[in-house]
Amino acid sequence: MSSLSEKRNKPGSVVASANGKWVSYAHTAFAGYAFLSALVLGMTLHFHKIVRNEFYGYPEEWFPSVSAAIGDRYPERSVFQIFIAVTAGPRFALIFLTYLVNAKPGAFFPKVHAIVGLIRTFTCGGWVYITSTDDHDWHDIFMIAYMLLTIPWTIGGIKISATGTALKWRKFFGISFYVMIIPLVYFFIQHKINHVPGAYTTYAFCEWSLIFFDIAYDAVSVFDFSAFEIRVIDMNGITAGFPPVGKSSPRDLKVKDAGLLTGFSIGGLLRFAISVYNSFVFWSVLTSLGVLIWYFPLWYMGISGYEVTLLSSIAPVLLGLPFATKLFAKFPQIAQLGQLIGVAAYLVPGPSDRLLTVTAGVMFGTIALSIEFWNVTARPFLGLSKATAFSIGFILSVIAKFACYANNPIWPIMHDENGGWNKTGLALGVVAAFLTTRPQAGAIDVVPSSRRGSFVWSACGLAGLIFNLHSLLSDSSTLTYWVWSGYPVTGPLPVPHGVVTIFAMAFGVYIGVVARSFSSSWRAFIIGSIGATVLYSFENWTGYIGGLVLTVYLLSIVPAFLESASIHAPGRTFGLAFFVYDLLVLAHVWVVAYAFVPGGPLLRERTDIVLGIAMLLIGLGVYGVGRVPTSGSSSAKSNSINFYKVRSFALIFLTSLSALAASIAYKRMSTETPKPYNPDSKLMTVGIWTIHFGLDNDMWASEVRMRDAIRDLELDVVGLLESDTQRIIMGNRDVTQQIAEDLGMYADYGPGPNKHTWGAALLSKFPILNSTHHLLPSPVGELAPAIHATLDVYGTPIDVVVFHSGQEEDVEDRRLQTAGVTEIMATSSNPLILLSYLVTKPLEGNYNTYVSDKSRMHDIDPSDWDRWCEYILYRDIKRVAYARVSRSTITDTEIQTGKFVVGVDPTSSNVQIPESQVPKEYHYPAMFRGEGVRGHRYHVFDEPRYYQ
Repeated sequence: MSSLSEKRNKPGSVVASANGKWVSYAHTAFAGYAFLSALVLGMTLHFHKIVRNEFYGYPEEWFPSVSAAIGDRYPERSVFQIFIAVTAGPRFALIFLTYLVNAKPGAFFPKVHAIVGLIRTFTCGGWVYITSTDDHDWHDIFMIAYMLLTIPWTIGGIKISATGTALKWRKFFGISFYVMIIPLVYFFIQHKINHVPGAYTTYAFCEWSLIFFDIAYDAVSVFDFSAFEIRVIDMNGITAGFPPVGKSSPRDLKVKDAGLLTGFSIGGLLRFAISVYNSFVFWSVLTSLGVLIWYFPLWYMGISGYEVTLLSSIAPVLLGLPFATKLFAKFPQIAQLGQLIGVAAYLVPGPSDRLLTVTAGVMFGTIALSIEFWNVTARPFLGLSKATAFSIGFILSVIAKFACYANNPIWPIMHDENGGWNKTGLALGVVAAFLTTRPQAGAIDVVPSSRRGSFVWSACGLAGLIFNLHSLLSDSSTLTYWVWSGYPVTGPLPVPHGVVTIFAMAFGVYIGVVARSFSSSWRAFIIGSIGATVLYSFENWTGYIGGLVLTVYLLSIVPAFLESASIHAPGRTFGLAFFVYDLLVLAHVWVVAYAFVPGGPLLRERTDIVLGIAMLLIGLGVYGVGRVPTSGSSSAKSNSINFYKVRSFALIFLTSLSALAASIAYKRMSTETPKPYNPDSKLMTVGIWTIHFGLDNDMWASEVRMRDAIRDLELDVVGLLESDTQRIIMGNRDVTQQIAEDLGMYADYGPGPNKHTWGAALLSKFPILNSTHHLLPSPVGELAPAIHATLDVYGTPIDVVVFHSGQEEDVEDRRLQTAGVTEIMATSSNPLILLSYLVTKPLEGNYNTYVSDKSRMHDIDPSDWDRWCEYILYRDIKRVAYARVSRSTITDTEIQTGKFVVGVDPTSSNVQIPESQVPKEYHYPAMFRGEGVRGHRYHVFDEPRYYQ
């Protein structure tokens, strides 16, 4: 043993060294060989298979795309994956050395560039090891994220590179990469849209060129890395098998702080991720409460009594009891597990029991939030870390809704059949809850009592902040519908511009981390208030830009406001905050439900007052924030490591979530033009349906069931009433998104949430040339929305009006609304179809104004006496069929539908004929006869009616 010990190297010996250029050589060789080997093997073994696409094969197409070459065939895929795995080591070394080359004192962008490089590497692994056969969606998401992150990676590398040979070649390969995208897109369109033979082969060459330029861009690093020598130093003299190649100097044994990883640890990142997920659960449970409450007044047609459950959010007042505070502070896991009751509520079948279950979840959730932030300023930058995670959790909930068509997948109105991810959300929540910690426990608050001021200012500010986040930003499409004005499109759309809203949120979170002093200042408050004013006052892009300004401001003040609240007793501060928030939620409902609630006229259509009060409360919060030490601006060197840690975590999450959101937006963008069901016969099938705000009779989200019914009935055009769900009490949802995207239809959401109606929407397989939104006169009762749209139906402009009349009790309102809609129809010169909710008996009262010489409209079936709400009227177009279809348990109202033929003599008679005398393409689907399908069947007449 002693002889072996004598042969060991001395401490500090350099046992191995290599020039840094070998990192670049290795990366280039392994990456290049991975792609080249897959191409050669594929061309050799499966040539005819990999050059074939959905339209052509050999000889029209004779060169494979990248995805075809590296795809699902053995052994190409296996060889490719092996060498990509081998490339990972040099890849991570390349990113690290690139950072060392470009890092400078005070320089921030090299850190961002390195983080982008790391995330980009992981997304590469995503699309390499999850093939399109394994999971097409995730393969595409990772691929799109990789391509998007290539932009900041290449442009950032050029920006931070020093002048010289490396910069010259980076510019060359970077520019070549982006220039090549132009012919790539062109030939893809030629292939996909125009079906040009051979276009895909040219596209494939462009695609392989991108691979070459991508690898070559990173190969340029050889010019930088040649200046490095990589050494392995035996610090303790433990090696014996390698003779020393040199001796280190004392300077070699010191590691200079790299900035990017300052304070970084896997454990710290894990704790941050736990806080993010706990916040995601908090927002998911809180935002679900309003949806469940809304179910009951919807069926009661007035106050039901269940509205009192809204006050469950003031549960933090229980922390005024000393034993409760001690219990939850010592065991924060209890409250976190408790709020998961709201996620598990989907297991409860009965609507009332499910609401009460969610109520318990909200109570625990608000207590968990209060305890999490209580005394958080006692630890340097802990408040900044927790608040940033809270904001990122909020963004995660928004992205989850963005991915699931405006429904949160862990809401208790979701389940496996309608797209829910409840089990996954619950399982992750349990893990996060058990791993929850409270680092400030036992620490002494650094803010003396004399400097804390009144808790009222902090509570008011927090109430205004949470309300605005909930009402305006808890869904990425809410801002777009605030400014939506109809067709032609002159403003943002939910897809893709919802991702712009998410980007603005992410930017606001970052501002809150690095510029807390500014974001909590009066200057920032004024800017945010101007944004709110512009959002309320203008439509289209102008209003949306104002909304984005407000978005950035709201997310930026989260750390300051939560830290301000944390220095006061949690019971009274968070209890008061959520009580004021509840009052704002009620006011938010009162502006539209004024006809059904006490004191309704006081806030009738006064969204401006509600928004103004919320901003005023935020102003009070700004006043209170001035009394709290600004953690993000501390100059103490011992604290800076914590600040950089928070900033690093924030950048990792914000960059990843932004890339994910962009991938989702790309995935959801439709490239196909909607097509009607029966173009050869020039048939136009229309329908009207009152959908009860997308909640079925058992309190489940009903978009999927609605989609299936509309699809099976082959409706080319459908009007949806009671469809505006962009409010807190309705979950800030959009019932049109999934139906329109899945069925390939254009969508007009109708008057937005700031127009104070219950909603009217139009979905159409035909292009919408123009649409105008109307608010019909309603001096007493609820506002009556209408959409007047002109569609391009087989080259013929045809007008469609979707209209919801007021209540039966408001006789004068309905008379004025009848006159207004009649005027709209009378002034139109095009053939016209009215899809409506009229509240009248056939052949009586206002019916005779809708169907009159002035309107020139005809009833689709005057003999159908059993109607009160829904009606279809028409003129100057050939009516051939009419049917009434039962609602199943989706809503309380049936589907009425009619069939019309375009381009023929529009003369119609009311003489009914048997189905056998009607061309087969005019027939309604047989699946709805008898017992029907999924609870839908022809009812009232028990079969469709056809006319001469």
